[in-house]
Amino acid sequence: MKIAFTHNLQLSTSEDEAEFDRPETVAAITEALRALGHEVEPIDVAGPASRIVARLEALAPDLVFNTAEGSRGRFREAFYPALFDRLGLPFTMSDAYVCALTLDKQLTKMVLAARGVPTPHSVFVERREQIELLAASTLRFPVIVKPNFEGSSMGITQDSIVENALELAPLVESLLQRFPTGVLVEEFIVGQDITVPFLEKAAPKRGGVLEPAQYCFDEAITGPRRYQIYDYDLKATHFDAVSVRVPAQIDASIRDRAFDLTRRVIAALGVRDAGRVDFRLDAAGELHFIEVNALPSLEPGASIYESAALVGLGSIEKVLQAIISSAADRFGITLKSSRRSFARAPIQVGLIYNLRRMENRLDEATGDDEAEFDSPDTVAAIEEAIASYGHNVVRLEATRELPSILPASGIDVAFNVAEGIEGRTRESQVPALLELLGIPYTGSDPATLSLSHDKGLAKRLIAQAGLRTPPFLLMTTGRERLPKGFEFPVIAKPVAEGSSKGVLRTSVAEDEKGLRELVQEIVGRYHQALIVEHFLPGREFTVALLGERRPRALPPMEVIFLDRSPKYLLYTFESKFFNVDKVRFEVPANVEPPLKRELERVAKSAFTVLGCRDFARIDLRLDEKGHVHFVECNPLPGLTPGFSDFCVIAEAVGIGFRALVGEIMAPALRRMRERRREQLLGRRG
Repeated sequence: MKIAFTHNLQLSTSEDEAEFDRPETVAAITEALRALGHEVEPIDVAGPASRIVARLEALAPDLVFNTAEGSRGRFREAFYPALFDRLGLPFTMSDAYVCALTLDKQLTKMVLAARGVPTPHSVFVERREQIELLAASTLRFPVIVKPNFEGSSMGITQDSIVENALELAPLVESLLQRFPTGVLVEEFIVGQDITVPFLEKAAPKRGGVLEPAQYCFDEAITGPRRYQIYDYDLKATHFDAVSVRVPAQIDASIRDRAFDLTRRVIAALGVRDAGRVDFRLDAAGELHFIEVNALPSLEPGASIYESAALVGLGSIEKVLQAIISSAADRFGITLKSSRRSFARAPIQVGLIYNLRRMENRLDEATGDDEAEFDSPDTVAAIEEAIASYGHNVVRLEATRELPSILPASGIDVAFNVAEGIEGRTRESQVPALLELLGIPYTGSDPATLSLSHDKGLAKRLIAQAGLRTPPFLLMTTGRERLPKGFEFPVIAKPVAEGSSKGVLRTSVAEDEKGLRELVQEIVGRYHQALIVEHFLPGREFTVALLGERRPRALPPMEVIFLDRSPKYLLYTFESKFFNVDKVRFEVPANVEPPLKRELERVAKSAFTVLGCRDFARIDLRLDEKGHVHFVECNPLPGLTPGFSDFCVIAEAVGIGFRALVGEIMAPALRRMRERRREQLLGRRG
């Protein structure tokens, strides 16, 4: 089957990403699904929903294997199952209703208490005014205070357990500030954690309920702990101190009780395919329901694998196949077949490019003429990635003959990476031709490509939008009068070039005489105006973005200058293509959260202001005060695997080259289908 594996990728140790899948988990699940013979496309659901919809519509999977937790809100786990339902896509795990219900701990407990499932007495607090009412409640101490709508032990520490009323109100108020959707104050059950995995297709005599497991904590690693609870510290930091014991060392009567209660929980809530039910076992041998997870952890070593092994499912592949089989039965899918057997005819994708035939050189005036063009290896890699989605690829080199060749090419959509041959608007030439012929294409439109290619025009728009950009002027001869108060040092570079063309170690001028000499030299080489801007001495970053109106910003990448001897640190043409050992790239960049947010904000704003579409890369630099400044926008960034900044950034966050090409192509395929629907409706009208 063709499977879309939707997930949230964990990129940091931030508590906000505690429920997300680690890269190792994503890789393990992907490999296991492929080992089962499925065609698998991992899709990180970060970013706007429109991007996810475009990817799913372009992929047209037979099944969605879903572990996506969502990123915010009380209904975040329900969002993606609801989206799959709306798109008519079969999916694994529980539906939107169940995910919304089980994420709400208080509501889940109310439902189960009505079904006779024992659960600790609790009080839900969502407003500060309710805190003072806690003193009048019948809660018995000790109590545990935890977020009502979070999983993975988020917000839970050793200090979450309170033994007297005096400490309760400050703790609830503090936690409510961090988790304003509400916190749960629950009587704490002194005892041990017991977790019972559920796998619908396993252990049929027990209704899919697997052997109970218990968590064991190694105090040699953690040190002494007041309470034996699986708190956030154990989840995120000292995870090596936690082991899963299966089967749990409990009496047979308690084991039978765990089976019975778990079946009742699963049936009452409607959990499907897989899940996990957590209990606390008190000193008297009584089980108390704590919570249920309708999207259980599938990372290697999780309790579901350990328990499944006891019923003959002794590998990750067998457990995942059981989940898929369960979902397939529910949606009426035949595992041996695929909708592709009666799918539409392959889409004809025109790959339009400029081929590099000359080697880059530093010693000749024409040494960088084809620096922005693609090598044969890059063209072949893009072609292979497009074809892997079942499309037919038509190679179209963007020579002067393209206008006569394109109308007869028979392509349905174009994947455009052509830079154009000459002129200030060269990047816009191919998209303009495609629009004239009514052929949808990837990337930004001619207006955006023209504006962004002219650094001066782009910076004017950016400045008008209120974003910081270094003060600048344009010079065409080197004899222009400098404005009053013009400050040095400055950097001079061609106004309409990319790939660091024209950016050399000598591109910074410290005074007027040096500037005029520099301008005359570079104008003589590139025959175009130069943009002269105040040199920013701070750190240099680039941000890759994917999407349309509301793009997703991938984590910033920093250019780290290893050679600190030059007075002015520049990412030059020489360091990009030749002396690559003089720089290295750090992605994700090691920045504090406020700076990361500001880099992403400026990048997204620039993307929107300039009208970018599908993908773009925004270059940013800090001034002496640490303020983020827009430097330039590349709406047609290079796509050389393992080399181009965009590809390196994507790979660092788990987006392989094939998936990246799919991400870029998906919105264009959606536009192609919309155009076809409009044409069909027009004919019917």
